[in-house]
Amino acid sequence: MTIDMPIIPVQRQATLRNVARCEGVALHGGQHVHLVLKPAPVNTGIVFVRTDVGDIENEIAVRADAVTDVKRCTTISNVAGVQVSTIEHLMAALSASGVDNIVVEINGPELPALDGSSEPFLKLIEQVGMVSQEAPRRYIKVLKSVEVQAGNAYARIDPSPYLYLDVTIDFEDAVIGRQRIEIEPDVKAFRERMASARTFARAHEVVALREAGLSLGGSYDNAIVVDGGTVLNPGGLRFADEFVRHKALDLLGDMYVGGPLLGRVTTVCAGHAINHQLLLALFADPDAWKFTYQTAPSALSKNAFQGVSRLEETVSAL
Repeated sequence: MTIDMPIIPVQRQATLRNVARCEGVALHGGQHVHLVLKPAPVNTGIVFVRTDVGDIENEIAVRADAVTDVKRCTTISNVAGVQVSTIEHLMAALSASGVDNIVVEINGPELPALDGSSEPFLKLIEQVGMVSQEAPRRYIKVLKSVEVQAGNAYARIDPSPYLYLDVTIDFEDAVIGRQRIEIEPDVKAFRERMASARTFARAHEVVALREAGLSLGGSYDNAIVVDGGTVLNPGGLRFADEFVRHKALDLLGDMYVGGPLLGRVTTVCAGHAINHQLLLALFADPDAWKFTYQTAPSALSKNAFQGVSRLEETVSAL
């Protein structure tokens, strides 16, 4: 008999073993951009560097208070106004993989869309590998429930010894409808159930998006396009519920802006805006969270791609 137990959070910080590179077209801006992922020392965090900017500060550290726009994607900026957008798909891959420290160099204002999912980023990480670093990994542990609501969109976070996502969407389009996914997004579950789920748009929205200067690089190669009860992409869907899987992917990436999280996140009809509102609401209440570290025996510390031990233990603060 197999006993399904909560995932023990990784003990130590981690970075990439080697440099990884990719390039492609930005979904919204349409620019062709190059991306370089570089290993970084302990406590660096996730830092984007705009290599095309040389006259002002070009580094942008990923933090909740660095998010400056949540329309159709997540955008971060520094005090000089330099920004990077559509970071959520890479952030989701970094979260699931357990990458804490990384420098992301990019020669434009938006990440490449690649195929519209996180899978290409996950494959890059897996190809170069990861290394455990000699510093404990600090988690954000949720201590009490926090919720936010805007219209029919709702998001809530509750205490949990590990990260758990419960995502529901509800669209009028017959091919989407109401879908729900529940998942513990460790690297195995992410790879098998979430990573390849692509971003999507409805046909009637595409014209409006382009008039607003968005989705200029969008195509059937990097997004699902829906028209009522029909998926217009020649290859169809990768999963029957690919839409909600992608929403869960976005949520994972948006939550990782705040750092590794121990909590159960529930969203209904949510997007980047309310995902970010939930993160801000959590941090705004000092009684709702605390920093904590995994203190299990060191033998449990493993590379994220070797798998994380599933034992009946929880995280405790130092």
